[in-house]
Amino acid sequence: MRNESERRAAARRRAEHRGRDAERRVAGWYAAQGFVVLAQRLRTAAGELDLVVADRTTLVFVEVKARNALRSAIESVAPRQRRRLVAAAAIVLAGQPDWGRAETRFDVVLLVGDDVHAIPDAFRADDP
Repeated sequence: MRNESERRAAARRRAEHRGRDAERRVAGWYAAQGFVVLAQRLRTAAGELDLVVADRTTLVFVEVKARNALRSAIESVAPRQRRRLVAAAAIVLAGQPDWGRAETRFDVVLLVGDDVHAIPDAFRADDP
C-alpha cells in the first residue's frame, strides 16, 4: 500500500501530464486560428505563462485550464493569478520587444473534456 506522499506525487504527475496535454491541444487550436505559437510554458521570475501566441496585429498571453466542469475552470483564474500573469507578461515584453504588437490581450482557454472554451480578452492588465 502506498503512503500519502506517494499518492500526492502520483496525483501531481497526473495533473502535470493533463496540463501539458491541454496546452498542446490549445496551441494547436490557436495555430488553426492563424496564430503562431511564440512560447509554451514560458517561465519568468513572476511565474509561468502557459502559451504566448501572436498573429500580425495581436499578442496573446494564454492561460489554459483543464477541468472536469466548466464552472470550476472559470473559477480557477482568481485575481491573484491574474496579477501574476500580468507581471509575467510585463517581464516577457521587456525581454522580447520584437514580440510587441498593436494589441495585447489575455485569453483564458478552458478545456472541458474535448471541448475548447476560449474567453478572448478575459481580463485586462489594469483590472483590479
